[in-house]
Amino acid sequence: MFVFVFAGHLSLHKHRQRGGKEGQVLHRSKRGWVWNQFFVIEEYTGPDPVLVGRLHSDVDSGNGNIKYILSGEGAGTIFVIDDKTGNIHATKTLDREEQAQYTLTAQAVDRDTNKPLEPPSEFIVKVQDINDNPPEFLHGPYYARVPEMSNVGTSVMQVTATDADDPTYGNSARLVYSILQGQPYFSVEPQTGIIRTALPNMDREARQEYDVVIQAKDMGGHMGGLSGTTEVKITLTDVNDNPPKFPQSVYSMSVSEDKVPGEEVGRLKAKDPDLGDNGLVNYRLIDGDGLSMFELSTDSETREAVIKLKKSVDFETKRSYTLKVEGSNPHVDPQFLAWGPYKDEISVEDADEPPVFVAPSYTFEVEENAPEGTLVGRVHAKDTDVANNPVRYMIPRYTDVEQFFSVNSEDGMITTTRPLDREAQAWHNISVSATEIGGHHQDTKVRVNIKVKDVNDNSPEFATNNEVLMCETVAPGKVRYLKRVYFYRFTDSSFYLLNNLLLSPSTDSTASIFVLRKGFSRLTQDVYNLPIEINDNGFPAMSSTNTLTIRVCSCDSKNTILSCNVEPYVLPAGLSTGALIAILACIVILLAIVVLFVALRRQKKEPLIVFEEEDIRENIITYDDEGGGEEDTEAFDIATLQNPDGANGFLPRKDIKPELQYPIRPGSGRPAANSVDVDDFIKTRIAEADSDPTAPPYDSIQIYGYEGRGSLAGSLSSLESVTTESDLDYDYLQSWGPRFKKLADLYGTKDCSINDGDDGEDS
Repeated sequence: MFVFVFAGHLSLHKHRQRGGKEGQVLHRSKRGWVWNQFFVIEEYTGPDPVLVGRLHSDVDSGNGNIKYILSGEGAGTIFVIDDKTGNIHATKTLDREEQAQYTLTAQAVDRDTNKPLEPPSEFIVKVQDINDNPPEFLHGPYYARVPEMSNVGTSVMQVTATDADDPTYGNSARLVYSILQGQPYFSVEPQTGIIRTALPNMDREARQEYDVVIQAKDMGGHMGGLSGTTEVKITLTDVNDNPPKFPQSVYSMSVSEDKVPGEEVGRLKAKDPDLGDNGLVNYRLIDGDGLSMFELSTDSETREAVIKLKKSVDFETKRSYTLKVEGSNPHVDPQFLAWGPYKDEISVEDADEPPVFVAPSYTFEVEENAPEGTLVGRVHAKDTDVANNPVRYMIPRYTDVEQFFSVNSEDGMITTTRPLDREAQAWHNISVSATEIGGHHQDTKVRVNIKVKDVNDNSPEFATNNEVLMCETVAPGKVRYLKRVYFYRFTDSSFYLLNNLLLSPSTDSTASIFVLRKGFSRLTQDVYNLPIEINDNGFPAMSSTNTLTIRVCSCDSKNTILSCNVEPYVLPAGLSTGALIAILACIVILLAIVVLFVALRRQKKEPLIVFEEEDIRENIITYDDEGGGEEDTEAFDIATLQNPDGANGFLPRKDIKPELQYPIRPGSGRPAANSVDVDDFIKTRIAEADSDPTAPPYDSIQIYGYEGRGSLAGSLSSLESVTTESDLDYDYLQSWGPRFKKLADLYGTKDCSINDGDDGEDS
């Protein structure tokens, strides 16, 4: 028989089964198949083929004579078998969502003869699911409607997500719904996805649409699960929860006695924010002394109440009527009856009309320069109401910003407040307002146009540039130049003569210039100034004197002007003034650049920070310096290198016993504190070091073997402990040999003496 060995455990299927009759036993066949299922995890991405399981026949003695053959779905491509061991491997990544299981056939044959040793048998390889697919809403986005004012918990709709993972295995396809957006107005049931209302009295008139986002998450909603979202647009539908309301409690209307029955008197409308049939309003007359004189209908398009004249009215018989109108909803929702009543009432009375001006507009004239308080004109308005209230007049300031005019509030007389100037503003357009005193203070406005009349208050003058250009070669006796200078008027046709030039005025406010001689030269005189007197025919007459400039110019043979500038004849030949200025400017800029460059070079040579009072000689550290001979002594004081205690003849050494301190040799003199002989100083220090047998072999003359004079702490070295009453015993150093003799002498017993004969061994 075959044994199916799973990857990781062995599973045997008992072939013994109980029959239908009690006590009947079915024995297994000697070489029968043992059927079972193999499982392989989907989306496996390991480097080696995944082991699915193993086939083993009980006839296989392990000598290699048995050959295992695999056939069926995916055999040889997806699933391969080791024909010797029966191990089955999956060579490709499997996707359960593409194919959930594979049916294969196994057979054991003799390797030499290919003779079947076992009957072929089918088995199944199932692809085990993993959570590799997020939930999806296949029909989103969703649109839903729910009536406004619905109770809490009213069902809106149900959304459903699908998950391609295996729902029968694990929690990969167990979905939980939650709401991400739309709270606190709506909620969703976690297991079913049903969306419900969560707030009471949601009013469509306040907000009609809501955007709700629903999330579906697998793995039962736990951390690590995959999720998907969808959007649900929820619209509140209208219900009749608002009664009609008139914007005003009282409406005023007026009717003329010349109107005939059936003519419209006025309109009114009640507002209902509901939609469709819920917002329909019916109107009717319910009370008033005008029920017999007026009738009411409804405009089917605008849904307005139209009041019409039913009978002719007589002003002398009755001047005013009162009506009461009711507006109500024809369709009332019984659910909201307690919110009623769904109707409103208003009164219709005689209208309070604003004053009316007797003319649609007014036009007045006033002379310029008229004194303050000059009468301009009068406007008049009257009240058309029965009360015939008096009217008050005023000029709105925005129509007369500079306040040129004022109006009498009682009689409408308009006067000036200061003189006017026609040349500055020829027309003034203002408005006058008439307001009823008493009543509802309604006002009306009328346009007033005021023309400023001209007076002769300006002297005549040239209208254009008062300069004429004339050629040097002009011939006399001809009209060479016609100067079109627009004057107001000439008093007569007088001739004005100056410097052989003749000015002849004409009747069209222009003047012609005649040349009386020839031979004009720019070098002799290039400009002629001709005074001209100008008079007008106004009352009173105004005059002025203007100067006409005539400039002599250089012309060609066709009298075409070439140049009117005499400067080329005066200036010497060479560069122009502009060129000279440009050259000088360049020279100044170059000089400024040079000065700036020199200043920057000097500034770089100066140190960034200068400490005038600091003596930096103690901080000098020099490397690779050959020295400057005796000049080095001028850089610092040699005394600063000396031990302050050694200068007094005593060198306290902390690394030797005090009682073994060698006295200073009398013959070893040292330079004075203020000595500047560096060579003598260094030689003295070397001699002291060589003659001191207790001094260590220092490689540098920079010695830090002292704490410094006046230290309260003293030495921190443990070597000084020999001077105290210590309990430590260092006698064992005597047995360590000649290499530790100095240590034994320093830290041994006080009776020990130095054996000079061992110095040779120490070396």
